[in-house]
Amino acid sequence: MPTLRRRPAERTRITAAGAEAALVEQYTALVRLAYLTLPATLSRHRRVLMAHAAVQRALPGARAVRVPGPRAAQAGPGGAEDALRVRVLRTALAAAHRPAGWPRALPPPRTLLPRLPVVWGLRVFPRAGGAEEIALGQALAGASAPARAAFVLRRVDGCSTARAAGLLAAAGVHDAEEGVREAVGLEAAAGGAAEALLRSQEFDACSVQTRPTDLLRRARRKRLAGAVAALLVITAVVFGAPRGGSAGQRPSAPASAAGLDAGRLSRAAPDAWADTSRVDFTVWPARGGRKDDTALLTRALDAWAAPSDTVAVTTTPGTPADAPPRPPQLLFAGDVGGHGVVLLTDGDRLARYGDPAGDGRASLALARVDDADVTTAAAVVLARAGGSARYLTAPWVAEVTRRDLLRPDTPAKPLHVSRDGLTDTVPVAPAAGCDRRPVLQLRSSARIVEHHAFLVADLGGLSPVHLTYTPLPGHGTPPARQPREATGGQALLAWARTACGLGPWRGGAVRAVNAWDFAEQELPEKGGHAVWSCARASTWRGPGDVALLLRAPAPSVAEPARVVGRARSTTACSRFGQHVVASARWRSPAKHWYLVAAGSRAVTRITVRGAVDTARSGRVLAVRAPERGAVRVTARLDGGEGLAGVGS
Repeated sequence: MPTLRRRPAERTRITAAGAEAALVEQYTALVRLAYLTLPATLSRHRRVLMAHAAVQRALPGARAVRVPGPRAAQAGPGGAEDALRVRVLRTALAAAHRPAGWPRALPPPRTLLPRLPVVWGLRVFPRAGGAEEIALGQALAGASAPARAAFVLRRVDGCSTARAAGLLAAAGVHDAEEGVREAVGLEAAAGGAAEALLRSQEFDACSVQTRPTDLLRRARRKRLAGAVAALLVITAVVFGAPRGGSAGQRPSAPASAAGLDAGRLSRAAPDAWADTSRVDFTVWPARGGRKDDTALLTRALDAWAAPSDTVAVTTTPGTPADAPPRPPQLLFAGDVGGHGVVLLTDGDRLARYGDPAGDGRASLALARVDDADVTTAAAVVLARAGGSARYLTAPWVAEVTRRDLLRPDTPAKPLHVSRDGLTDTVPVAPAAGCDRRPVLQLRSSARIVEHHAFLVADLGGLSPVHLTYTPLPGHGTPPARQPREATGGQALLAWARTACGLGPWRGGAVRAVNAWDFAEQELPEKGGHAVWSCARASTWRGPGDVALLLRAPAPSVAEPARVVGRARSTTACSRFGQHVVASARWRSPAKHWYLVAAGSRAVTRITVRGAVDTARSGRVLAVRAPERGAVRVTARLDGGEGLAGVGS
């Protein structure tokens, strides 16, 4: 990116009337800018209030504000808008500043100061968006605050590169150019839909939803406050009274506030799932034959709040094991496999408690499920034993069948489900070998979505993994295709050769796996038709791992595809990494070795350096090469950008 050239900032005076008019007109845009610039580690409720506070405090009054650009430009409305942007950015960026020695475990000090507006008794937050908005939010959370600000200034507010850098510099950013460069890289990953996503309800802090705070906790605090007040009165009376020859005993300290209580567990209404826009675990009703068994529920709560040595606790990667911050919601309590099982959620995590089997230990399994949806909240594993599992299905699941991914031509078989949503036993994939890959095929109720069937696979977590498929692009340079449900014939054939590659992702807190066929190629010397695929495992934590696969002709529809590359914690093959190039050594039927390579839809040229030096126009390459020897494969995109091979 070329070096940015900015006009020197000048100090100029903006009238209060002009600033107020600009603030009212641009209020929503300014709040969005502040909301996305503020630290992503803050809760959405806190960010909404701080964003409004930053904008409402931005009126400069009689003070001069340093803004970029020539003085003449500051007299009009654009000057007032820029002055407000600078003040909003200055406040939002300062919120992320930590003084030297400030503990990392504590939020930045400026976020601890009370500021108007203040909301009591309610939590406010923007409405939830879809999967693309969530992915963009995760990408923004990983960027620096100046980069997030520049991203919004350029993609939503329409600022040029130089103007965005000038505004950042005026707001006190030391290296504004670096912030803009990071934003440009973020834009390249986000694609052309970034502006529409940023304007969506997910990032609109002016159109918010409200929810009450924890009413039970508030009631307990009132009771505790009353108890403390009474204790103070008693203490004053006792210590203020005359003392006789024998000293009276001091009153004991008040008991600690009551902990989690089985009687205070929240429970969703039976039909809540059919009358809400948020279809996830929070709308599961309480089910099971022991949902009113206070003793069982108390054991489950005690195990979660303060597990003893008799409880075996397991967590998926990235899942905190601390006690729930509020009385959790009950999803299930009943007997499964001869012992009691309780399923709870605190909105962000699932907790599955199991009574001891025989002389064994009780168990507690915790897993992240924040931002779950109709597919990733469709089922939970309640028990595993003897190579099989039993699932509890969501109330919106109207039909449950099972199938084997390695047998794409075999129809799905019906699976019996009890009135409480508990399935019969289902075989699970073996830990070693790949002779079967059983999955559930679920169909959603028409009350929430019509004609919607999808696949989920057990990879060792509490909730099974959603499997999707993205087909090959059309000819030319068509728009990017979106992942779709992996229930069609083409998707099942692709997954038949991909399924054995799911093993490395077992137990890794994977949320979904998408198989993306990004290129096809005719292999040399009549080697047949090959398809290049990228399997991406997206985790509940946000990062994703990918495996690049080459499906060359094979005698069996279920022969595992060849893994030709891997990468961890990458945006490749996602909404923010839509371009990929991969390569592999391949031996022709005539026993000749080739280097074959292919790129996604926007690749226009592939270059190889190392043991082979060549370059070819187009999306595929095949060249004679030695069997061994290091090579580096890169590509050129239709916009002129370079692209490195995944795993290089």
